[in-house]
Amino acid sequence: MSEPLQAAALDQILRSARTFNKFLPREIDDATLRALYDLYKWGPTSMNTQPGRVVFVRSAAAKEKLKPALMGGNVEKTMNAPVTAIIAYDTAFYEQIPTQFPANPNARDMFAGNAALAEATAQRSSTLQGAYLIIAARALGLDTGAMSGFNAEAVNTAFFPDGKWKANFLLNIGYGDATGNYPRGPRLGFEEVIRIE
Repeated sequence: MSEPLQAAALDQILRSARTFNKFLPREIDDATLRALYDLYKWGPTSMNTQPGRVVFVRSAAAKEKLKPALMGGNVEKTMNAPVTAIIAYDTAFYEQIPTQFPANPNARDMFAGNAALAEATAQRSSTLQGAYLIIAARALGLDTGAMSGFNAEAVNTAFFPDGKWKANFLLNIGYGDATGNYPRGPRLGFEEVIRIE
Protein backbone atom coordinates (compact mmCIF):
# COMPACT_ATOMS: atom_id res chain seq x y z
CA MET A 1 0.00 0.00 0.00
CA SER A 2 1.27 3.47 -0.88
CA GLU A 3 1.99 6.02 1.82
CA PRO A 4 1.17 9.73 1.56
CA LEU A 5 4.04 11.93 0.44
CA GLN A 6 5.57 14.36 2.90
CA ALA A 7 4.29 17.95 2.85
CA ALA A 8 7.47 19.24 1.19
CA ALA A 9 6.98 16.89 -1.77
CA LEU A 10 3.33 17.87 -2.12
CA ASP A 11 4.35 21.53 -2.09
CA GLN A 12 7.04 21.00 -4.75
CA ILE A 13 4.81 19.02 -7.06
CA LEU A 14 1.54 20.95 -6.73
CA ARG A 15 0.71 23.21 -3.80
CA SER A 16 3.57 25.70 -4.12
CA ALA A 17 4.54 24.97 -7.72
CA ARG A 18 3.99 27.73 -10.23
CA THR A 19 3.68 28.23 -13.95
CA PHE A 20 6.91 29.98 -14.90
CA ASN A 21 7.20 32.63 -17.58
CA LYS A 22 10.90 33.29 -17.07
CA PHE A 23 13.80 30.88 -16.64
CA LEU A 24 17.38 31.11 -15.43
CA PRO A 25 20.07 30.79 -18.13
CA ARG A 26 20.86 27.23 -17.08
CA GLU A 27 20.98 24.42 -19.63
CA ILE A 28 19.17 21.09 -19.42
CA ASP A 29 21.31 18.19 -20.57
CA ASP A 30 20.31 14.99 -22.35
CA ALA A 31 20.59 12.96 -19.14
CA THR A 32 17.95 15.16 -17.49
CA LEU A 33 15.62 14.84 -20.48
CA ARG A 34 16.03 11.07 -20.36
CA ALA A 35 15.33 11.10 -16.61
CA LEU A 36 12.13 13.04 -17.30
CA TYR A 37 10.95 10.40 -19.74
CA ASP A 38 11.99 7.55 -17.47
CA LEU A 39 9.76 9.02 -14.77
CA TYR A 40 6.69 10.30 -16.62
CA LYS A 41 6.35 7.22 -18.88
CA TRP A 42 4.84 5.31 -15.94
CA GLY A 43 1.71 7.47 -15.83
CA PRO A 44 -1.41 5.55 -16.88
CA THR A 45 -3.11 5.95 -20.25
CA SER A 46 -6.23 4.37 -21.71
CA MET A 47 -5.47 0.69 -22.33
CA ASN A 48 -1.77 1.54 -21.97
CA THR A 49 -1.92 3.10 -25.43
CA GLN A 50 0.77 5.70 -24.69
CA PRO A 51 -0.06 7.91 -27.69
CA GLY A 52 1.94 10.87 -26.38
CA ARG A 53 5.05 11.92 -28.27
CA VAL A 54 7.42 14.72 -27.28
CA VAL A 55 9.89 16.84 -29.19
CA PHE A 56 12.32 18.58 -26.85
CA VAL A 57 13.10 21.82 -28.72
CA ARG A 58 16.46 22.94 -27.37
CA SER A 59 18.77 24.11 -30.17
CA ALA A 60 18.72 27.65 -31.52
CA ALA A 61 17.75 26.34 -34.96
CA ALA A 62 14.81 24.36 -33.58
CA LYS A 63 13.67 27.38 -31.53
CA GLU A 64 13.69 29.51 -34.69
CA LYS A 65 11.61 26.85 -36.44
CA LEU A 66 9.07 26.99 -33.60
CA LYS A 67 9.02 30.80 -33.27
CA PRO A 68 6.62 31.63 -36.17
CA ALA A 69 3.95 29.38 -34.65
CA LEU A 70 3.90 31.19 -31.30
CA MET A 71 1.39 33.84 -30.28
CA GLY A 72 3.11 37.17 -29.59
CA GLY A 73 2.95 36.94 -25.80
CA ASN A 74 4.65 33.55 -25.83
CA VAL A 75 7.62 34.36 -28.07
CA GLU A 76 10.12 35.85 -25.62
CA LYS A 77 9.57 33.36 -22.82
CA THR A 78 9.77 30.42 -25.22
CA MET A 79 12.89 31.68 -26.94
CA ASN A 80 14.53 32.13 -23.52
CA ALA A 81 13.41 28.82 -22.00
CA PRO A 82 16.16 26.20 -21.97
CA VAL A 83 13.78 23.62 -23.49
CA THR A 84 10.33 23.77 -25.01
CA ALA A 85 8.54 20.45 -25.22
CA ILE A 86 6.05 19.96 -28.02
CA ILE A 87 3.54 17.61 -26.46
CA ALA A 88 2.11 15.72 -29.41
CA TYR A 89 0.32 12.48 -30.14
CA ASP A 90 0.83 9.72 -32.66
CA THR A 91 -2.26 9.32 -34.83
CA ALA A 92 -1.31 5.66 -35.42
CA PHE A 93 -0.55 4.90 -31.76
CA TYR A 94 -2.65 1.75 -32.01
CA GLU A 95 0.06 0.04 -34.06
CA GLN A 96 1.96 -0.38 -30.75
CA ILE A 97 -1.00 -1.84 -28.85
CA PRO A 98 -0.22 -5.54 -29.49
CA THR A 99 2.97 -5.17 -27.43
CA GLN A 100 1.69 -2.51 -25.01
CA PHE A 101 -1.68 -4.08 -24.19
CA PRO A 102 -1.48 -7.84 -24.89
CA ALA A 103 -4.41 -8.47 -22.53
CA ASN A 104 -6.78 -7.57 -25.38
CA PRO A 105 -5.66 -8.99 -28.74
CA ASN A 106 -8.44 -7.09 -30.55
CA ALA A 107 -7.60 -3.65 -29.16
CA ARG A 108 -5.55 -2.57 -32.16
CA ASP A 109 -8.40 -3.23 -34.58
CA MET A 110 -10.87 -1.43 -32.34
CA PHE A 111 -8.90 1.81 -32.78
CA ALA A 112 -7.72 1.21 -36.36
CA GLY A 113 -11.33 0.82 -37.47
CA ASN A 114 -12.71 3.86 -35.62
CA ALA A 115 -11.00 7.15 -36.45
CA ALA A 116 -13.11 9.16 -33.99
CA LEU A 117 -12.28 6.84 -31.10
CA ALA A 118 -8.59 6.83 -32.04
CA GLU A 119 -8.45 10.65 -32.21
CA ALA A 120 -10.31 11.14 -28.92
CA THR A 121 -8.12 8.57 -27.16
CA ALA A 122 -4.93 10.05 -28.58
CA GLN A 123 -5.84 13.58 -27.51
CA ARG A 124 -7.05 12.58 -24.06
CA SER A 125 -4.19 10.26 -23.17
CA SER A 126 -1.47 12.50 -24.63
CA THR A 127 -2.84 15.36 -22.53
CA LEU A 128 -2.53 13.12 -19.48
CA GLN A 129 1.02 12.27 -20.50
CA GLY A 130 1.84 15.97 -20.82
CA ALA A 131 0.50 16.49 -17.29
CA TYR A 132 2.65 13.61 -16.07
CA LEU A 133 5.63 15.35 -17.70
CA ILE A 134 4.86 18.51 -15.71
CA ILE A 135 4.69 16.52 -12.47
CA ALA A 136 7.87 14.60 -13.31
CA ALA A 137 9.70 17.84 -14.10
CA ARG A 138 8.66 19.34 -10.78
CA ALA A 139 9.64 16.17 -8.95
CA LEU A 140 13.11 16.40 -10.52
CA GLY A 141 13.55 20.04 -9.47
CA LEU A 142 12.61 21.66 -12.77
CA ASP A 143 9.94 24.27 -13.44
CA THR A 144 7.48 24.45 -16.31
CA GLY A 145 5.12 26.72 -18.16
CA ALA A 146 2.40 25.12 -20.27
CA MET A 147 0.98 26.99 -23.27
CA SER A 148 -1.85 26.62 -25.72
CA GLY A 149 -1.14 29.99 -27.36
CA PHE A 150 0.33 28.73 -30.61
CA ASN A 151 -0.71 27.73 -34.10
CA ALA A 152 -0.89 23.94 -33.99
CA GLU A 153 -1.03 23.58 -37.77
CA ALA A 154 2.14 25.64 -38.13
CA VAL A 155 3.88 23.42 -35.56
CA ASN A 156 2.64 20.31 -37.35
CA THR A 157 3.91 21.61 -40.69
CA ALA A 158 7.31 22.56 -39.27
CA PHE A 159 7.94 19.52 -37.07
CA PHE A 160 5.61 16.74 -38.29
CA PRO A 161 5.34 17.15 -42.08
CA ASP A 162 4.40 13.50 -42.61
CA GLY A 163 1.19 14.11 -40.64
CA LYS A 164 1.62 11.13 -38.33
CA TRP A 165 2.14 13.17 -35.16
CA LYS A 166 -0.02 16.14 -34.17
CA ALA A 167 0.77 18.91 -31.68
CA ASN A 168 -1.36 19.05 -28.52
CA PHE A 169 0.28 21.78 -26.38
CA LEU A 170 3.65 23.35 -25.61
CA LEU A 171 5.58 23.22 -22.35
CA ASN A 172 8.55 25.40 -21.47
CA ILE A 173 10.95 23.62 -19.12
CA GLY A 174 13.85 24.98 -17.10
CA TYR A 175 14.92 26.36 -13.77
CA GLY A 176 12.38 29.03 -12.98
CA ASP A 177 13.11 32.69 -12.30
CA ALA A 178 10.34 33.86 -9.97
CA THR A 179 10.76 37.50 -11.08
CA GLY A 180 8.65 36.62 -14.13
CA ASN A 181 5.74 35.17 -12.16
CA TYR A 182 2.35 36.78 -11.94
CA PRO A 183 0.56 36.82 -8.57
CA ARG A 184 -0.87 33.40 -7.92
CA GLY A 185 -4.46 33.11 -9.05
CA PRO A 186 -7.13 31.79 -6.71
CA ARG A 187 -8.60 28.32 -7.04
CA LEU A 188 -12.27 27.47 -7.06
CA GLY A 189 -13.73 26.06 -3.86
CA PHE A 190 -14.62 22.41 -3.34
CA GLU A 191 -18.36 23.05 -3.47
CA GLU A 192 -18.02 24.93 -6.77
CA VAL A 193 -16.43 22.08 -8.69
CA ILE A 194 -17.12 18.85 -6.83
CA ARG A 195 -20.23 16.75 -6.37
CA ILE A 196 -20.34 13.64 -4.24
CA GLU A 197 -23.24 11.39 -5.20
